[in-house]
Amino acid sequence: MNRTAFPSVYQHQIDLMASMGNAMMMLAEAQAVIAFRVLGMAGLWSVTGSENRRMMEEKLPAFTESFVAATLAGSRGGSPAQVMEASIKPLRKRTRQNSRRLARRGPRIAKP
Repeated sequence: MNRTAFPSVYQHQIDLMASMGNAMMMLAEAQAVIAFRVLGMAGLWSVTGSENRRMMEEKLPAFTESFVAATLAGSRGGSPAQVMEASIKPLRKRTRQNSRRLARRGPRIAKP
């Protein structure tokens, strides 16, 4: 977290708000990924044939990395905001990558 000029008494609230902002962005990106994948299953969005498999295989490594990061942050005495940020960071990285990758593929346009 970036430290600002605010007094330290308010810093934990600021850190928590920043973490919550990252969580909201992750949720918005995840929702976009779900929409792209559902559209792909319906044949309306251009996705690769391995997208359904990829969707299942990416979960365990992402959540494991998130769990380990949160556990380490907590065991090092991190604040609740630092633990939250550590747990969100690996998940947000993947949702951002998936959202950008799928958005670039674009809709499947039927050829007349």
